[in-house]
Amino acid sequence: MDQCDDPDVTPLRIANCSGFYGDRFLALREVVTGGPVDVVTGDYLAELTLLILFRSRAKDPSRGYATTFLRQLEDVLGEVAERGISVVVNAGGLAPGACADAVRALAERLGVALPVAHVEGDDLMPTIDALHAQLTNIDTGAALGDRTPLTANAYLGAWGIASALDAGARIVVTGRVTDASLVVGPAASRFGWGREDWDRLAGAVVAGHVLECGAQATGGNYSFVRDEVPDPIHMGFPIAELYDDGSSIITKHPGTGGAVTVGTVTAQLLYEIAGPAYAGPDVVTRFDTIALSHDGPDRVRISGVRGGPPSGQVKVALNMLGGLRNRMEFVLTGLDIEAKAELALAGLREAYPHPFEHRLVRLDHPDAPTNEQAAALLKVHVRGDDPKVLGRAFSNAAVELALASYPGFTLTSPPGEATPYGIYWPALVPDDQVEHLVVHADGRREVIPHTPATPPTITADAHAHTGRPDGGDHLQEVRRVALGTLIGARSGDKGGNANVGFWARTDAAAAWLLGWLDEPAFRALLPEADGLAVDIHPLPNLRAVNVVVHGLLGEGVAASTRFDPQAKGLGEYLRSRLVDIPVALLS
Repeated sequence: MDQCDDPDVTPLRIANCSGFYGDRFLALREVVTGGPVDVVTGDYLAELTLLILFRSRAKDPSRGYATTFLRQLEDVLGEVAERGISVVVNAGGLAPGACADAVRALAERLGVALPVAHVEGDDLMPTIDALHAQLTNIDTGAALGDRTPLTANAYLGAWGIASALDAGARIVVTGRVTDASLVVGPAASRFGWGREDWDRLAGAVVAGHVLECGAQATGGNYSFVRDEVPDPIHMGFPIAELYDDGSSIITKHPGTGGAVTVGTVTAQLLYEIAGPAYAGPDVVTRFDTIALSHDGPDRVRISGVRGGPPSGQVKVALNMLGGLRNRMEFVLTGLDIEAKAELALAGLREAYPHPFEHRLVRLDHPDAPTNEQAAALLKVHVRGDDPKVLGRAFSNAAVELALASYPGFTLTSPPGEATPYGIYWPALVPDDQVEHLVVHADGRREVIPHTPATPPTITADAHAHTGRPDGGDHLQEVRRVALGTLIGARSGDKGGNANVGFWARTDAAAAWLLGWLDEPAFRALLPEADGLAVDIHPLPNLRAVNVVVHGLLGEGVAASTRFDPQAKGLGEYLRSRLVDIPVALLS
């Protein structure tokens, strides 16, 4: 029996108040005052955010952290102290010590006594020269070569956070830790877990993964929002009720918008993952062992999660300058779109004798009811190192065609200069190359040892569905409809790779999905994957299949020239594609 079933067991209630730097400002106040919570966590660090913080620090050396957090905290610090709440956030970014000092100054100014600690050691720039040869790109296999990182941050685990809380800290600020560590640390501290409590740690990782993106777990960005979310405005932020055995219940404060359903939780579990083995610095979590069940209105139970020892390697996120880029967009309207595009490109080649990339985006419709619906976009990009070649020399060449090219010539922007762009570079280093350090509230510095790697013994347990339909004759008649009529999806980015998680809401639909969605079927859905490696990962316990498309996003969001550089809309695009679905599943 899961401890969730025991009314005499008090769970640890952990809320989330931020899924990215720029999330809803009032969320911290809402979760602090909206009902009982023990810990509030906030995730401010998407992969691109560290590059943004680098630019902030370059302008002001005292910055480099998420300043929004300080303004959010100022609004509720007294209530946090009065209610006995702990706050754990990665808002420290590139400067966790400076962020912690700013929190202490804020508390002193407000007359609130709360011990503040911070976690550091993730910044590997001081040792980057010694590590240089090891920083092979884990997605492409490319060596770092002569590239010069601007930031290099290791994904630390949860034990530094746990130690800070054990020592009495009420606010813990970190730099780059794994997103789930913000939840695992408080749970390990509260329940006294050991380093080898693999299943308990894995259960907390799963809860942390659900919480990390805020309202995405409560109906945000959800495929079936119209069916399952009766109040989709101002969605409440998620709360995990964690238990000592690693099980949890995902919920939200009463009276808030959104909804918590098996579907909303499933969608978030599939967000930005790869295979069933979800690697972390403290535990490898098996996503093929997760069991979800409805536990009442806005309550979903997570149980059965299995875990195993870590690999002994730590992921490192590097950001560097990729060079300069510029772009111009030609609007092509009405008839003969492709011929107009060729004329524009021919004129640009004559006026600008340098390489450029281009893509024709067909947004136009025949016999369109409005001018805008008759337009397509010809997107032209240049990238390189020479600002003279990539700046006005390029954009002016496009503008100068205005009266001497295709009929209806217009552009979406005036000419401009080239701007710098960044490259995201994921790598692995042995954990003994990373010092995990806690600076406690009293100034004491403690080095946190890494969990030793040992051979994994975990196997998926028996929660999984078979992935096979019951019978089959009644499923032979098919109808060609949009995939999303039956199947949900959520997509996102991991550096240059895109992931799409597909899931079904019934066992019968899941059996069809698991039997149908192989690599040829996916490539038919996404012709843009031609020439790219594709990984298919069935997750029958979640009625789901996760797909990773390697290299779809190039060198990451900061460098991508795609219309949707973070692949946020990729899943919804694929749901709109027409496929043959058994009629029996559509009734």
